[in-house]
Amino acid sequence: MAKLHLFLAVLSLCSILSCPGAYSATFTLVNQCGYTVWPGLLSGAGTPPLPTTGFALQPGESNSVPVPPSWSGRLWGRTSCSTDPTGRFTCVTGDCGSGTTECSGAGGAPPVTLAEFTLNGAGGMDFYDVSLVDGYNLPMLLAPRGGTGGNCTVTGCTAELNGGCPSELRVNQDSDGGEVVGCKSACLALGDPRFCCSGAYATPDTCKPTSFSEYFKSLCPRAYSYAYDDGTSTFTCASADYVVTFCPTPTNSQKQGQLAGSVSLVTSGSGKSSRFHALLAAVMVMQDCGIPKIGTRESCCGILE
Repeated sequence: MAKLHLFLAVLSLCSILSCPGAYSATFTLVNQCGYTVWPGLLSGAGTPPLPTTGFALQPGESNSVPVPPSWSGRLWGRTSCSTDPTGRFTCVTGDCGSGTTECSGAGGAPPVTLAEFTLNGAGGMDFYDVSLVDGYNLPMLLAPRGGTGGNCTVTGCTAELNGGCPSELRVNQDSDGGEVVGCKSACLALGDPRFCCSGAYATPDTCKPTSFSEYFKSLCPRAYSYAYDDGTSTFTCASADYVVTFCPTPTNSQKQGQLAGSVSLVTSGSGKSSRFHALLAAVMVMQDCGIPKIGTRESCCGILE
């Protein structure tokens, strides 16, 4: 009985002090696109549900979602969404098929840029990545804030890939053509086992990068480009909150130009928040160009505070 009382006392203290394993994260989703984005959120099997599974973010808006301990799942942005005369809600990219803004346990239809999480996993670490394995629909930046342990690296795909998407992989705004709004994976577009890492190609030794996956990897070197791209694409942190920014380099069109060596400062939202997101995008560009890592909380304290 004494041991039980001691355990309950320690558990209570942990809940107050945010001990590892008792900490709940917050995801802050930010829309810096020049158009509305409808985030979708999907909890993994056996994982507690989130308080919301989908909502609208107008340009310049942000929304915070509390996340339970040991949560795993994914989130993405839906684009070109509308409601038909019967009241059914659909999106050209990332649609979850629910007919409403809430995805209610359904995932996003590819092609879609994904942020994936396993919180408080092995060793108490968070594992996270941005994946283009299911294709791409819009730029995304994923940034840990206030974390400890691991590398807590900023990741994502800040480049605009739709304009240069290979013709075989393109998704247009409508059946008659129009603006390119998504870029399929080669697996989805062509169905070849070489591109799907299936059949005879179902192991890391037999499934290798292809010209299609290298298109994604060359422009977004930290994002997953095919199924066995773990080595350069999975990152760890502990006890962090996470900021997911759609279009970290703002644009008024889904034809946004590719992010090059410079990053424009954001004009929407608060000045500190805008400078923070612009700095994160700049850090990714510098790191991907071989400049030593500077994207730590300490180096950004003048902007965060």
